[in-house]
Amino acid sequence: MVRLAVFSLAAAAFAGLCHVATAADLAPEITLAEAGTISAGTGPYLRADLGFAPWTGDEGAGLVDGAGTYRGFDEGRFSHPVSYGVGVGYQVTDVLRADVTVDTFKDRFGAEGGCGAGCTASYGADYRGVGVMANGYADLATVAGFTPYVGAGLGATRLKWSDAGATYNCGGVNCGADSFDGAAEWRFTYALMAGVSYAVTDRVKLDLGYRYSDMAGGDTFRAGASHGEDDGFARHEFRAGLRVALW
Repeated sequence: MVRLAVFSLAAAAFAGLCHVATAADLAPEITLAEAGTISAGTGPYLRADLGFAPWTGDEGAGLVDGAGTYRGFDEGRFSHPVSYGVGVGYQVTDVLRADVTVDTFKDRFGAEGGCGAGCTASYGADYRGVGVMANGYADLATVAGFTPYVGAGLGATRLKWSDAGATYNCGGVNCGADSFDGAAEWRFTYALMAGVSYAVTDRVKLDLGYRYSDMAGGDTFRAGASHGEDDGFARHEFRAGLRVALW
């Protein structure tokens, strides 16, 4: 009897262990996504961006006269342009992605410079830029839908200047005005980016970030044998946009 009771208890315990193991095997696996971390997935995406540049700086600008003498502007001023951009990209892994973007912006440049003993000149011109950039990004981590990232880009910007105007002042007296033909050319451009994206849905991400871009120098306008030139522009932009995965 005792042996029969012990055998019965052992059999019951063994059955209970088998039941627990089977329940554990059937239990749903809790993934990082369910814990609040969302995978970016891979595949192509489209993007659209709106930017605002509260500060743009020239790295040196001036006028070269017919004799080749350079006179730098004493002061250069920019307005605060808004930029618009679109692009197409590919999420390579959860960490790496790349895209090609096209941006357009316009701005106004004003400057003061000397033009002789006791005389000053005021210059002003509008310009428009169209930039084509190839960009790469590293998505650092994704927690609760938020993904901080860093990135860099290389490309070119076609900067087209309108006709420039100049007014002259000597000893407080207006001495006349001139108009110069604006120049247009492609300029090498690089950019550095940082920001954070938020997964609104599995396919739609809101992107908020900062971009620093630097354009190479070139001609600004021409007036006979004289011409204006600059050593390049540095733009600081705050940007907002959407990225939409195609599938």
